Amino acid sequence: MKSSQSNLWNKAMKEELESMYKNQFWLLVEPKSDKRPIGCKWVYKTKRDAHGQIERYKARLVAKGFTQRKGIDYNDTFSPVSSKDSLRLIMAITAHYDLELHQMDVKTAFLNGDLQEDIYMVQPPGFIESGKENMGCKLKKLIYGLKQASRQWYLKFDQVITSDGFVENKLDDCIYLKFRGSQFVILVLYVDDILLASSSIRLLKKTKVLLNANFKMKDLGESHFVLGIEIARDKNRKLLGLSQKAYIEFFFTRFNMESCNGCHVPVNKGDRLSKEQCPRTDFEVKKMSKKPYALLVGSLMYANVCTRHDIAYIVGILGRFQSNLVEAHWSAAKKVLRYLQQTKGYMLVYGREEELELKGYTDSDLAGDLDDRKSTSAYVFLFDGGAVSWKSAKQTIIATSIMEAEFVACFEGMKQGVWLKNFVAELRIVKSIQKPLTMYCDNNSAVFFAKNNKRTSASRLMDVKFLKAREKVKQGTIDMQHISTSLMVANPSTKALAVGIFKL
Repeated sequence: MKSSQSNLWNKAMKEELESMYKNQFWLLVEPKSDKRPIGCKWVYKTKRDAHGQIERYKARLVAKGFTQRKGIDYNDTFSPVSSKDSLRLIMAITAHYDLELHQMDVKTAFLNGDLQEDIYMVQPPGFIESGKENMGCKLKKLIYGLKQASRQWYLKFDQVITSDGFVENKLDDCIYLKFRGSQFVILVLYVDDILLASSSIRLLKKTKVLLNANFKMKDLGESHFVLGIEIARDKNRKLLGLSQKAYIEFFFTRFNMESCNGCHVPVNKGDRLSKEQCPRTDFEVKKMSKKPYALLVGSLMYANVCTRHDIAYIVGILGRFQSNLVEAHWSAAKKVLRYLQQTKGYMLVYGREEELELKGYTDSDLAGDLDDRKSTSAYVFLFDGGAVSWKSAKQTIIATSIMEAEFVACFEGMKQGVWLKNFVAELRIVKSIQKPLTMYCDNNSAVFFAKNNKRTSASRLMDVKFLKAREKVKQGTIDMQHISTSLMVANPSTKALAVGIFKL
């Protein structure tokens, strides 16, 4: 190893192997002639704290799962992961009810599952035992990289937690709830990270005892940092904020933009990106292939998915040119970074409402895509004063009127709104969620069409699936309301806006 931190990485590899030897993950045996051993490799990662500082060097031995054969080395592989929408909803509930919020980490989570197949693996690179070079590892337990490892871990965790009275949320398989009288604890599982939100410190501690008794756990106490998201609380005012300042600052360093000047919008009004700008010569393609564009867009996407709905529109556009870009696309991506430099301290804040109420906002432009003239839909949902769910995406149809484009946006928003409403209802904590979900649209024609049976020339050619939105209004599930464009929260997710309008 030629790294300047080679001593630290070697130490990390030895620690990993010592743990695996101690827990008897394999036996060294002569490989069977009918069993092809799978490969393995080392994966290195630094763990950073909430301030972006390295706190640990971690080396992990992983199997080369791509060499496994279905039906021989594995069968099923699917394993659910909790959604960021679920996480934000629970953060809003935590703020509103002033719940205790703690965090735990499962050590070597995937290794807890049960291995059911007969699998052989080559010895770890750099640590082949002298005199036993021809021998292989007969796995006794799951290790990272095996195709079935994630699924087996989830099944094991689910069995342990549900046997103690936790009930899985039907809308999100990795959210669990347990009641003891009027007290409750919500458990959020995200691979090996666990969040516990509880109305009772006693019930929370009992849950920790359960987890410690069944898995090797690290108790992190009150939660301040999870999945690259910083959690800040003001308990006196019952406020909770989510931000990604450390994450954003980290990729300034990654893309050599630590000293870049900030700007007030992620995309200027009038700036347009299209396929017409894409490279036309091999020289242009080769020149742009050296730019870490895909890495930058991926980094921006994670910020958008977690806390930054204000960059959803431009990130969605940038993602369309990852293999066919020119300097204009690269400059547009760097402009988003400059905007984040200006606003890296922004956070989602929950806890500002008298009553917990889910509100939805849907909007659309008309024929904004220069290449196919499709429109961009967007929705944003607020809960306890902060955004909990959002999306900006190009529509699948070519809308022929603004009313049609807006109604398609309403349909997409309603689908998500019903999911959010049902998820919260499943928790059985927020009684007000039983009320009709209020959704706002700034187009009078779309609102009128949603609330009435009257047909118009614009609606006659509309796909029947979009008309299902009217059923939700008629059933009383959705309360559709008109709102001024100046108050439309989803507007910045459909188009580039002038600075003054974007900041409102």
